[in-house]
Amino acid sequence: MEIITKTKWEIDPVHSDIAFKVKHMMISTVTGHFKNFSASVETEKENFSDANINFVAEIDSISTKNNDRDAHLKSDDFFNADVYPRLTFVSKSFDHGKLTGDLTIRNIKKEISLDVDFNGIAIDPYGQTKAGFELVGEINRKDFNLTWNTVTEAGNIVVSDKVKIVIDAQFVKQE
Repeated sequence: MEIITKTKWEIDPVHSDIAFKVKHMMISTVTGHFKNFSASVETEKENFSDANINFVAEIDSISTKNNDRDAHLKSDDFFNADVYPRLTFVSKSFDHGKLTGDLTIRNIKKEISLDVDFNGIAIDPYGQTKAGFELVGEINRKDFNLTWNTVTEAGNIVVSDKVKIVIDAQFVKQE
């Protein structure tokens, strides 16, 4: 009987960035980040093709470089951080550069897919084994009951329904 051992990896928050981008008034893009997040990976394969990924972001850590906008995003108009303090992602499959899993926001779970570039594995100057990824995708915020919007005097929508997800993730192998 063969014993299968899974390798565990934890995200390195100092070398990772979890961002989203949304069109503002359809003329510019606002970028936001989650400052507090965690993620773990379990895998048996060096190429991560069998990876199980769990990710959690704290809604209260949202930052768009504007305190008023951040407070609005945390309110019931958007994430309602008091009632739904976290968003989560649990993977279902990672295959040929595509990560598929369940994203949960405001207790609404939807399957999403992200395009993934696996940048490889390297050992840092301190002897830690690290793996790097770049992930991008898009969701419709209204699918998660993030429905607030208004129209400018010129008729432009203030917040686009489409939200781009841009993740740079570095994981540290756990010994």
